[in-house]
Amino acid sequence: MLQSAGDVAVVIPARNESDRIGATVRAAAALPGVDILVVVDDGSSDATADTAQAAGASVIRHARGRGKAAAMQTGAEAVRRLETSSDAAGRHHLLFLDADLAETAGAAAPLAAPVRAGQADMTIAVFRERVKQGGHGFVVALSGSGIRRATGWRPAQPLNGQRCLTRAAFEAALPLAPGFGAETGLTIDLLRQGMRITEVEVPLAHRATGSDWRSQLHRARQFLDVARALAPRLVRQRGRPPARGAR
Repeated sequence: MLQSAGDVAVVIPARNESDRIGATVRAAAALPGVDILVVVDDGSSDATADTAQAAGASVIRHARGRGKAAAMQTGAEAVRRLETSSDAAGRHHLLFLDADLAETAGAAAPLAAPVRAGQADMTIAVFRERVKQGGHGFVVALSGSGIRRATGWRPAQPLNGQRCLTRAAFEAALPLAPGFGAETGLTIDLLRQGMRITEVEVPLAHRATGSDWRSQLHRARQFLDVARALAPRLVRQRGRPPARGAR
């Protein structure tokens, strides 16, 4: 999606979110500075892609589910191609949003503001209202404690996927840790390179996390991905001083 000249590209990884993706796209498209909006449909079996396209997004489809990190990288590459076609190469900051934010995505502007102003290399959202975790807490604890061990700093919501980065920061962290380990690895890798990370409180919200067996299986996969992201980074941590740059 290309409109008037801006400096923010929204990337939304999505899988089976046809009930909310349309509202998310419409709300995100109205954010200040946004003139590119890409939805990466990661192997959905529902109408996610069609709904997102009808709402105005540029849609890239993975034929099968390849995981969140792959969707993020596909989205960033799609932004690069759209920039090239509009003679705007390298201009856009990358604002990653979850597909199930629905109308609350329209409140994400403060997340991009410090990056647009040159005050941060990456921002991490802190939701004002926390949804029911449904077993999610043990994954958050693993990520948070691992980031603290690796860098000396613990984010308030280490797994929050709502983040805005400069293009340089995103590329400095490639390749991302696979799957749901992307956010954990991203935070550690950027802090270790001395980049500035700022947490921003925003009134965003996604659907409450379930506690059925499918949700618990999802949490188990998250746990494994976060553990896999941490393992090599904690090994490399030995003898390294604490990272700086978070606030």
